Amino acid sequence: MKIVIPGGTGQVGTVLNRALSGAGHEVVVLTRRPSQKGELHWDGKTPGPWAAAIDGSDIVINLAGRSVSCRYTAPNLRAMMDSRVHSTRVVGEAISGAARPPRVWLQMSTATVYAHRFDAPHDEATGVIGGGEPDVPDYWAYSVEIAKAWERAQEEADTPHTRKVALRSAMVMSPDRGGVFDVLLRLARLGLGGPVAGGGQYVSWIHDRDFVRAVEFLVDRPDLAGPVNLAAPEPLTQRAFMRALRSAWGVPVGLPATKWMAEIGAFALRSDTELLLKSRRVVPGRLLDEGFVFEYDRWPEAAGDLVRRVRQRRLHRERPGAEIASPSRSPRGGA
Repeated sequence: MKIVIPGGTGQVGTVLNRALSGAGHEVVVLTRRPSQKGELHWDGKTPGPWAAAIDGSDIVINLAGRSVSCRYTAPNLRAMMDSRVHSTRVVGEAISGAARPPRVWLQMSTATVYAHRFDAPHDEATGVIGGGEPDVPDYWAYSVEIAKAWERAQEEADTPHTRKVALRSAMVMSPDRGGVFDVLLRLARLGLGGPVAGGGQYVSWIHDRDFVRAVEFLVDRPDLAGPVNLAAPEPLTQRAFMRALRSAWGVPVGLPATKWMAEIGAFALRSDTELLLKSRRVVPGRLLDEGFVFEYDRWPEAAGDLVRRVRQRRLHRERPGAEIASPSRSPRGGA
């Protein structure tokens, strides 16, 4: 199949490109700075010659949008909104104008669309959309507005011959440098992987292999459209999440951090505390209902696999002839 991935040079795009190319598919990445074979230039907001790649393709997976790993200043929040909405609209225009439109358009969204919540999990049917929670920073509501506008841009696109799916993804955990797992593991190795602000807030996550498998599952299911949660079925508290990560690496202690300490740390990392403090208790209701089986549904096993792969890659860098093992399969099987 021919698969076009707008915004496919980030962590998630790298995960997908690696897996889909490895499976023998033709992958075309749309990026502002093409640097290698298979990449085409686009600016993420206006039509251009890149649209020819979409015409005749089988699948479009749009991942474009400014990274959330930044300080949530007003200009950065606006850039997050504009980059997501504009890129989604122009992808929709390209699909609408194609003589041979793709059969499915998977559009990245985010689990952040759901409310900050501790008492019950969010699935697609009963989950509470955020924005009105009391006692949370105002900009958290704007993050929800970004997510809603992102999905609305896909919904409003006139693509009658293309099935549309919005991927409400939790954090995708992969061993790649610069990804969220890399950052969290670095904190754990430094002894800073303890509970933050008590650690009772929930963390939703998905192993990179299950993310790829879920994408493949959705591509192959012509009856599935609309929002789908891409998250492992067992979210856990931040305290338990980091404890399992420390255990996987072999770090006995993680220093706790208060809310104000988290603010300082986020500032130093040029990130924001919403990523640490918002309780994202999201579960994959539709995937489970449709028979998808996770290989990594529990975080301790997922963390153990990711740590093994990080160590294998380090060994390979130190000993270039060493073989890197492929991600191990859980005995739970596949979808």
